[in-house]
Amino acid sequence: MFYYVLKYVVLGPLLRLVFRPRIEGLEHIPDDGAAIVAGNHLSFSDHFLMPAILKRRITFLAKAEYFTGPGLKGKLTAAFFHSIGQIPVDRSGKEAGQAAIREGLGVLGKGELLGIYPEGTRSHDGRLYKGKVGVAVMAIRAGVPVIPCAMVGTFEIQPPGQKVPKVKRVTIRFGEPLDFSRFAGLEDQKAAIRAVTDEIMYAILGLSGQEYVDEYAAKAKAAQAEESGKLPRRSR
Repeated sequence: MFYYVLKYVVLGPLLRLVFRPRIEGLEHIPDDGAAIVAGNHLSFSDHFLMPAILKRRITFLAKAEYFTGPGLKGKLTAAFFHSIGQIPVDRSGKEAGQAAIREGLGVLGKGELLGIYPEGTRSHDGRLYKGKVGVAVMAIRAGVPVIPCAMVGTFEIQPPGQKVPKVKRVTIRFGEPLDFSRFAGLEDQKAAIRAVTDEIMYAILGLSGQEYVDEYAAKAKAAQAEESGKLPRRSR
C-alpha cells in the first residue's frame, strides 16, 4: 500500500515534476509476467527515478547497508526501503551472492519485475564496469527476458558523496528484451553465464554511451581509495 502511495501520490509526481525525465523505450517493459530490468548504476537517485516512471511495480535487490545504518537516520532509511518492498542483499561473499540469487528468483517466481544493477555497486566515476554473473544465472534459471536500461544524466545530478541532487533533466532508456532461452540448463557453466552477462552489459553500454571498463567496479573503487590513502595498502 505504502509503495503505491509513494509512487502515485507523493514521490512519483514530485520526481516527474522536478527532473522531467525523458523516457525512451518504455514499450519494452512487458505489461505482465516476470522479467529482469538490468541497468547501469550512477547515482542514489536511480533507486527512485526508474520505479517512478514504470507502470508496474519493480522490486530491487538493494545493498544490505541501507537496512543496517546506525541512529535515527539508519532506522528511517531501513523503514523506507522495507516499505517499498526492496530486498536487502549482503555483498560480502560467494554465499551471499547465492542468497541474492535465491531472493531474486523468488520475485521472478511470482511473475513480478526484478530490478538489478549487474555492476554490483554505483559507478564512482561515471563509467560502466564489468557485470557480475548473478543476473545471468537468474535469467537462465527462471527463463525470463532481460530488459536493458540506461540511466543518463543521474551521475551529473547526484554523484557519489553528494547528499542533495541537482535539479537537471535526466533520460531513462529501455532496450529491447534480451532472450537467453538458448542457454537453458547452462546456468552452472562459467562460460555461458559470462557470455550472457557480457551481452547484457553490451546492451546497456549501447543505450548509455558510457566508457566501458573491463574490471569490477568494487575492485576499481578499492584501488582508487588505496591510491588516495583512504585504505591501507594491500600486501604484495
